[in-house]
Amino acid sequence: MEDIRNYINTLRHDFSKQSLTESDAHSNPIDQFSQWFHEAVDAKVNEPNAMTLCTVSAECKPSARILLLRNFNEKGFVFYTNYKSRKGEEIEMNQNAALLFFWPELERQVRIEGIIEKQSKEESDLYFNSRPRTSKLGAWTSPQSKVIRDRKMLDEAYGKFDKEYPGENVPRPEHWGGYVLKPQRIEFWQGRPSRLHDRLLFTNENDNWKIERLAP
Repeated sequence: MEDIRNYINTLRHDFSKQSLTESDAHSNPIDQFSQWFHEAVDAKVNEPNAMTLCTVSAECKPSARILLLRNFNEKGFVFYTNYKSRKGEEIEMNQNAALLFFWPELERQVRIEGIIEKQSKEESDLYFNSRPRTSKLGAWTSPQSKVIRDRKMLDEAYGKFDKEYPGENVPRPEHWGGYVLKPQRIEFWQGRPSRLHDRLLFTNENDNWKIERLAP
């Protein structure tokens, strides 16, 4: 165990690939995110749309998990899940949430804070219908975040819905759909040498974006 502690304490990486200045950044953070996201794709970052979503319970206890971004635009950042899952229940009680993207290949992070709202049923239907049939059946099968008896219970439930919806036309469950995080703060972090990283913070003030530099 002591060797592991020593190993962790000696882990060092000096960030030096790129920089981020106010003059380089877009005035709109959605445009800046789009540029960085495309660069992550071009750099063949593993799962560039993977993000950490942090929500807060009624007892003010945070919880975080990795999920996938499915769309973004001026309206916000979109993901899909079970509305009755832990995150769905926490969002119902507290709409404040945060997203984190980490692209180590580019030495970059993006932190996003804002308010979450449900997508319309029509938008959720549109995305659900684009999913593979197996994923559609999975949405019916899993009582997400709930305690279950064993794996066999899932397999049996999947078999049941597989027979109930034999074709490609699997309807969207009412308990499953999309959320949009409407950003209020977006921070772009670019790793720099000597731990003097570049951090540019965009804050939405009356539908206008203010940009400020933060100390690393």
